[in-house]
Amino acid sequence: MDLQNEEMSRRLREMCDGSVEAFDSFYGYYSPFVMQVAVRLLGERMEAEDVCHEVFLEVLRRGSQYDAGRGSLKAWLAVMTRSRCLDRLRRNRRMQYLDAEELEQASASQEEVVISRLEREALRSAVYRLPDTQKKAILGSYYSSRTQQQMSEAWNVPIGTVKSWVRYGIANLRKQMEKQGWVNTAERGRRHE
Repeated sequence: MDLQNEEMSRRLREMCDGSVEAFDSFYGYYSPFVMQVAVRLLGERMEAEDVCHEVFLEVLRRGSQYDAGRGSLKAWLAVMTRSRCLDRLRRNRRMQYLDAEELEQASASQEEVVISRLEREALRSAVYRLPDTQKKAILGSYYSSRTQQQMSEAWNVPIGTVKSWVRYGIANLRKQMEKQGWVNTAERGRRHE
């Protein structure tokens, strides 16, 4: 390990123990690098600043998990930054899709538009409350358009396991939506199939 990485690893441990000085030093040293990576991936400075903020919050939460034997702090931060940027790009892409969908509904009554929006927000919230395996399978199936076979191979699990995750995830979503008062949601979905 190089001396700079060793010194910053020590600062990381200190800041995880609550040292404000260590955080200031760590942030001052690595924030230009994280910003550079984020701006390059996102192409927008304000978005990159948000990602930079998220990365350093995550560093504070997960800093004790850093293992110098697996790579440098710069590499660890670069992977974390890339991951946050990709999450943000996916989220923005979904939001653009939803905006296009709302434009199509412009001819619908304002009440229908509001109800539809509330229903989508409830569904989105329900998806993010699913257990991780079910959430991963649902998002993979419906948002990234991956086949269950592709997910099985990518996650190195049997296809039956992926099918179970999707099936249980859909059942769990249906229950959550009904608890929130969206009783007819499941019926409308079946009528449109």
